[in-house]
Amino acid sequence: MARTIGSNGKETEKRVLKEALTLFAHHGYAAVSMRQIAGQCNIQAGALYNYFPTKQSILHGLMLAHMNDLLSALNAQPKVDDPVSALKSFTQFHIRYHIDKPAEVFIAYMELRNLEPEPYAEIMKLRQEYERFLRGILRQGQANGDFQIDDVPVTTMAIISMMTGVNTWYRYGGRLGVEEIEKIYVNLVLSVVGLEAERLTPKLEEIA
Repeated sequence: MARTIGSNGKETEKRVLKEALTLFAHHGYAAVSMRQIAGQCNIQAGALYNYFPTKQSILHGLMLAHMNDLLSALNAQPKVDDPVSALKSFTQFHIRYHIDKPAEVFIAYMELRNLEPEPYAEIMKLRQEYERFLRGILRQGQANGDFQIDDVPVTTMAIISMMTGVNTWYRYGGRLGVEEIEKIYVNLVLSVVGLEAERLTPKLEEIA
């Protein structure tokens, strides 16, 4: 028989979110039941509802934690005034952060459609805050002539979509390490805003 929930509620919540993250990432939100989550946590199914009344609240909790952690990490980065350097720094941050959290990123994008209207609006507000950071860099570079951009909002979404796609294929231990992937994406992003790509040292073809 599964044991009852312990007295440390915060630790229990963390364990539930951790196990739900794995289950949602592997099987999809729709295919996972509250009973499965409780079983994975080794707690009684009925006790789970004391902490998360619905599966929807668990999904919301996962996405909220992901976005808050992402924004906290972004805001902790050193401030860079030069828009070219700031764009490089943002690209490196985005790639490294997202590579390190494949399950969280997968759920944040693929399961967004399963959120109900109110939590959906909350998560979208946080995503827009992240996007505004990049838009600010692009607008500054456009204003001083560093970047050649036709439309800043569209370019912002194109860059974020391109970079976030790294989670669909990158695996540690592959042909290229994270630093090499960062350099490639920096060059891709620079080309999007009309800047010449930087020479990669050593040449990545030599690593192949």
